[in-house]
Amino acid sequence: MSTTVLRQHAEHQFAEELEQLQKVDTRQRPANWLLSPWAVINYLMGGRLDNGFEISPKYIGNPRLMEIAVATLATDRALLLFGVPGTAKSWVSEHLSAAISGDSTLLVQGTAGTSEEQIRYGWNYAQLLAHGPSEAALVPSPLVQAMKRGKIARIEELTRIPADVQDALITVLSEKTLPIPELGSEVQATRGFSLIATANNRDKGVNELSSALKRRFNTVILPVPASEEEEIAIVTKRVAELGRALELPAEPPALKEIQRIVQIFRELRNGQTADGKAKLKSPSSTLSTAEVISVINNGMALAGHFGDGQLRPADMAAGMIGAVVKDPVQDQAVWTEYLETVVKERAEWKDLYRAFREQL
Repeated sequence: MSTTVLRQHAEHQFAEELEQLQKVDTRQRPANWLLSPWAVINYLMGGRLDNGFEISPKYIGNPRLMEIAVATLATDRALLLFGVPGTAKSWVSEHLSAAISGDSTLLVQGTAGTSEEQIRYGWNYAQLLAHGPSEAALVPSPLVQAMKRGKIARIEELTRIPADVQDALITVLSEKTLPIPELGSEVQATRGFSLIATANNRDKGVNELSSALKRRFNTVILPVPASEEEEIAIVTKRVAELGRALELPAEPPALKEIQRIVQIFRELRNGQTADGKAKLKSPSSTLSTAEVISVINNGMALAGHFGDGQLRPADMAAGMIGAVVKDPVQDQAVWTEYLETVVKERAEWKDLYRAFREQL
């Protein structure tokens, strides 16, 4: 895989880790799995192998949630990763597919315009007009390719897909087969096939899953980071990785700056100050961990290209306000009140206060 691509797939970026895990993995593997369930968990959670090789953590959080997810995929149940935006649903989905199938690219991105053909199959219309329905004219979806090859298929933002299109999955998930009436045939799933879907209930335009479809999934809810320390660890790790990948000329941010931005996000998200002494209004934005990472990376780009390479409050201010203020009236009032009643009163945050006020 070329190193010039902006973002490598997980199976290429972490190919050495997957190779090392395969070498030491002597446990039973389900059919067509690259690794055993035990090794998949080691790949996700990280740690040192018996041969001394260090596996980097891909998910920082409750390992039991990952064990439930992997155990689900080892059965005939599909997996639904559910949670508010920014809780690493897509990230976990990609790494599960990479560790289990060695291929995370069998992906359908759910949108309001996703059609049934994108879930099932389409047709090469030149072939169809010339020769009629045939195997040569059939264009298989990523889901069908996964069924044929015994791989993991992924559907992102399942609840953004119209309800009638969602239900096209019911036969696949219950019968493990996809009828093709035009050919009088079907595609039967090969052992190792499963489906990972992600969904959240915070965005506008959400289509609820039918009861029939919900029953075909085992749902794992991914929570926001439980503690400030956990969120800081996630942000520090991802900022460093993205900084290297994007070759940003700025220095890695000081831990103090990450701690302050994480604290602001958590206080606004939770509706109270860290010490619990003051209640706060929360903005309409989700204020996810992913947005913390985005704010800091944007600040690093500003510091590196237009500053002295050191991340400062002024570099983070614009991105911070953009993350918090989604509604120009309601959220602006919440943000201004937070600045005046919380940030301004903290002596060690005077530089943050001045930088944020200049952006208002």
